[in-house]
Amino acid sequence: MLDEEQGSHRPGEAPLLPQSFYARDALVVARDLLGKLIERDKVLLRITEVEAYRWPGDTANHCRAGRTGRNAAMWGPAGRAYVYLCYGMHNMLNVVTDDEGEGAAVLIRACEPVAGVAEILARRKLTRERPPLLAGPGKIGQALGLDAGWSHHPLYEPGGLCVRDAAPVPAILAGPRVGIDYAAPADRDAPWRLAVAGTAWVSVPGGLRPV
Repeated sequence: MLDEEQGSHRPGEAPLLPQSFYARDALVVARDLLGKLIERDKVLLRITEVEAYRWPGDTANHCRAGRTGRNAAMWGPAGRAYVYLCYGMHNMLNVVTDDEGEGAAVLIRACEPVAGVAEILARRKLTRERPPLLAGPGKIGQALGLDAGWSHHPLYEPGGLCVRDAAPVPAILAGPRVGIDYAAPADRDAPWRLAVAGTAWVSVPGGLRPV
């Protein structure tokens, strides 16, 4: 089906998203990333759920207190990867957005497998292809074999790790972001978690509503 949506392109041969795609507000990029394809070697994933971390003023944003060694990649330039280790075990993939010097990014929360399922299962140490396989940002990092060394990697260039174009999704859900109890109430409640409507490949369905 994905082949047909992209005309003559097979999913793994679809055009790379240009750097200019990412140099926009994180929430705009987050919406437009839904349905796009993340590729690393033989693994190809369709993005089904994301969270936007905006600049400035977002108290859930890793850059809220300024530049650090950990969040350096998040300050740009746009279109690079920002991968951080969470709880000492989960490598979380973020796509850097906005103008250089503005710390903003989109967290990839969930995906659907398109190719490389055997490799994904092996990395995740599972035997069955079903939604929990890729429902959660730590699972995405594991499925792609990522670690913090991928931070700063340009996602708009071929080789290694990249993001390819795909048809826009027909319907979107939105709701509050997950795991940000430390943030200000307005930021905790902001509907900056977005997901593809009508798919089971979502990490936390609760709280999501049609846009």
